[in-house]
Amino acid sequence: MTAAPILPERHEWTVDDLGELPKDLPNELINGRLIVPSPTLLHQDMCVELLLALRVNCPKEYQVGIDLSMRVDHRNEPRPGVVAVVRGNANRSPLPVEDAVLAVEVISPTSTFRDMYDKARVYAHAGVRSYWVLDPVKEKITLTEYVLGANREYKQVSQAEDLFVTERPWKVSVDLPALTARRNDLLAGEED
Repeated sequence: MTAAPILPERHEWTVDDLGELPKDLPNELINGRLIVPSPTLLHQDMCVELLLALRVNCPKEYQVGIDLSMRVDHRNEPRPGVVAVVRGNANRSPLPVEDAVLAVEVISPTSTFRDMYDKARVYAHAGVRSYWVLDPVKEKITLTEYVLGANREYKQVSQAEDLFVTERPWKVSVDLPALTARRNDLLAGEED
C-alpha cells in the first residue's frame, strides 16, 4: 500500500511549482489555484463521446485528445476535457496553448463556476478560438458553443439540447438526445 503524497502548502501556485508534484498526479492550475481532478466515469464517457464526434471530420492537420494539459502562462495550466490542436503535438505535455483551436469542458456538480467562467477567461485570454461547454448535470444534456471575439472574450453563438451542429473548428455534429440517453443508462444502475 502506498501512502498518499503530501502536497506543499501554497496560497498561490505557478507552473514552476508543478514540478514538485508527483509525476503521476493529475493536476491543473487555474489562476494560481492547484486543482487535483478526480473525474467520474460519466465525465470521462462524455469526453470520449465528444472526441469521437470531433474525429469524424477532423482534417489531417489537426488532432483531438482528452484530458491533456495546456501551458497558458505562469499561473495557468488547464486540463480541458477535450482539446483540438494543430498536428505535431502527439508527444508533448503540456501542449502549447497557441496550437489549440478548441477547448471543451464537461461540467460536473463541483466544476460549474470554474468551467463556465474561470476556464473560459483563461482560454479566451490565451486565444483559443472556440470553447464548448457540455452540461450533463441538467435533465437534458446541453452543449453551448462560444467563439473568440476581437476583444479576447468569448461570445455565445449557440446552445443546443437536440442536435448540435457547427462548422467550428470543422463540421461537427453531436446527437445530444443520444448522449442524454447514454448518461441516463450509465446512471440507471445507481438508483437501485
